[in-house]
Amino acid sequence: MTIIFTLVAAFCNALNVTAQHLASVSSPKQGAGWRFVIAFLRNLLKHPLWLLGWAALGTGAVFQALALHAGQLSVVQTLLLAELIFALGLRRVWLRQPIRRVTWSAAAVTCVSLGLFLAAAEPEGGSPHPASHVWPAAAGTTAGTAAVLALLGTRGSQTRRTVLLALASGIMWALVATLAKTMTDTWSQFGVAGMFGHWPVYALAAAGLATEVVHQATLRAGPLSISQPLFVIVDPIVSIGLSVWLFGEHFTPDVPRLALGSLAFVSMCAAVVVLTRTAPSTMSPRPAAADA
Repeated sequence: MTIIFTLVAAFCNALNVTAQHLASVSSPKQGAGWRFVIAFLRNLLKHPLWLLGWAALGTGAVFQALALHAGQLSVVQTLLLAELIFALGLRRVWLRQPIRRVTWSAAAVTCVSLGLFLAAAEPEGGSPHPASHVWPAAAGTTAGTAAVLALLGTRGSQTRRTVLLALASGIMWALVATLAKTMTDTWSQFGVAGMFGHWPVYALAAAGLATEVVHQATLRAGPLSISQPLFVIVDPIVSIGLSVWLFGEHFTPDVPRLALGSLAFVSMCAAVVVLTRTAPSTMSPRPAAADA
């Protein structure tokens, strides 16, 4: 069920981005000042696609939490890369955007490499309840590294700032997923009311807020063609590290299979870079055209 839950979450995430973008670009934008902002937000709140996007976002969060509770962190966060494939499909079918052949090829390589990585490396095992003494070191190292990168990302050229902030954002998304997994285990043990008597729910809220701040700063710093590949690659890499460190997850001891899995992961990362850099630069609907 972990794979099914994760794929549903990935599709919902892709649907959220597409639907809310369409709602935003189709709402009236003429005007200036606070009255215009309020009117724009009011139109969005009444827009069916905006509401669909929020519903998809909430549904995706629920299914991701279910997947994290049921399965390994390393599997869930890596499999969420499927969001890129679903988003590409929505852009072609729904927005009628022309998608280049190289982009479809990169999407195919991403899917094959992802499946090969999971099949060959066999991430498994682990405990849903990490030892309490491990958390400070793991969380401190992760958050501290992200904080240093974010501070360094406040200076320098546009490319430097975008890269450093994107790295920080990807690291923080992995920490958020780790805390979400811990929170779901707390919920299953103590129930909804009892969950608020333990630290994971508050740590998740704080980490989520900090991550969103860094994420928005990254989007303002530079083009998505630079930041998006780093977002989607760094998250699973750090998640794998945290899954081993905190939850004791492990991979196959068979060296040839582990080497094959590692090569598949590298191939997947390279394909993701090609996919994100060759996909249409905007999500504006266009007439269908022949693939180039």
